[in-house]
Amino acid sequence: MLTVPLNIPGYDLYYDQNLISCLTSIPDAPLEALKLSSTFLYLAATGMLIIMNKIQPSQRTEEQRNASRLFKQLETEIKTKIATGNPTLSYVNEAMNKVLALDRAYPLPNNGVMLEKFPAKTEPAVWWPKKRRTLSKGKNDNNGDKALNLNKALAIAGPLLTGLGAVGSAFIASSPHNSWAMVLGVMGGAMGSVVNTIQHGGQVGMVFEMYRSNAGFFKMMQESIESNLNERDVDSRENGEAFEMKVALQLGRSLSELRDVATSSSRLGNDIKEFGSKLF
Repeated sequence: MLTVPLNIPGYDLYYDQNLISCLTSIPDAPLEALKLSSTFLYLAATGMLIIMNKIQPSQRTEEQRNASRLFKQLETEIKTKIATGNPTLSYVNEAMNKVLALDRAYPLPNNGVMLEKFPAKTEPAVWWPKKRRTLSKGKNDNNGDKALNLNKALAIAGPLLTGLGAVGSAFIASSPHNSWAMVLGVMGGAMGSVVNTIQHGGQVGMVFEMYRSNAGFFKMMQESIESNLNERDVDSRENGEAFEMKVALQLGRSLSELRDVATSSSRLGNDIKEFGSKLF
């Protein structure tokens, strides 16, 4: 039997093995408290990440910014039309269709009709009515697809890593799994922090929304040009010079720059050295 002598004058006291076991088990109480607190913190972080990744705050902010800009632009257009003359019934109906289309493209509520944050494929944002929309299909935005896939992978990896950290924390000091549980808890928390920082600190959701909005802008220009060119009634077409000027202004270019880009594009095909728009 293991004994520990204590030298007390006039009295010999020995602790037996049972008493020593009780004394050595005292540090387990702080360890249990640390294990429980670590597990609950990991679980709370996992829950918060799931909510944040569902809402995507950076992408949500970019959506609201685009919606505010487009609604302000539509408001200015309507006020200008009212100030310059009496709007006809057809114009009123057209303005209402524009408002409804814009509301469908950028619904503001956070639940129910909130935009899908991780769609199956990247589609351009469409905020104009379908009245004169053509049936032509544009090219897929590969950059937007890459941003979507990266955002989706990070949104899944973050809660998964913190969840693994919670599992590891729960099994700390549980022999014989103490070593791997400690490694899993530490590495899960560290990697979860890195993934969360990349996703939300790098604002990957906002980048995806920028691609989606810019693709919608060019799709709208494409449909506008094709609709004007395919209009059989010559009197219903826009004036060619005015329409060319409008396209140049929308791309942030002068007429000469626009013609140079068109010439370069027709000569080199798709291999052009600059973007068509200077605004995006």
